[in-house]
Amino acid sequence: MDGNRRDRDTGGRARNARPRDGLGRPLPYGSEGVARQPEGVVRAPEETVREAQRLLDAGMPFHAHEVFEDAWKSGPESERELWRGLAQLAVGLTHAARGNATGGARLLRRGAVALTGFAAGRPYGIGVAGLIGWAEGLAGRVAEEGAAGRRIDPVAEAPRLCGPVR
Repeated sequence: MDGNRRDRDTGGRARNARPRDGLGRPLPYGSEGVARQPEGVVRAPEETVREAQRLLDAGMPFHAHEVFEDAWKSGPESERELWRGLAQLAVGLTHAARGNATGGARLLRRGAVALTGFAAGRPYGIGVAGLIGWAEGLAGRVAEEGAAGRRIDPVAEAPRLCGPVR
């Protein structure tokens, strides 16, 4: 690949074809990366939750964020803030695992705020109130760990979307 040209799809939109690691960071062309999430997949909400949980449990919060982003973009307007908030939690965990404590804590807090309108219920079995508490607690720990130069382990810190949060 010519270093001066960007990868483009057939419609001319930029699409980075570089392989990615488990946290979504680009690797050099020719490197072995992890399979990327296909974009624009429309899933049933329960399928979105299952797939995102599988990815979170595997230590791939960046990929879980992409699953939530698909739901955010394709779901009904009344649920967009739910999926956007969940995507922000996943990408906050991604940044924390990459060592970006400031960005990680900020996105975890932003995701928690986005979810507050859903805290009284359990949409699709998601324990929203527990996730808000998880995100706020992790944001504080991320800031402390980042100040000490440590990264967050995405597997150990992955939340349970349904049921008790870890």
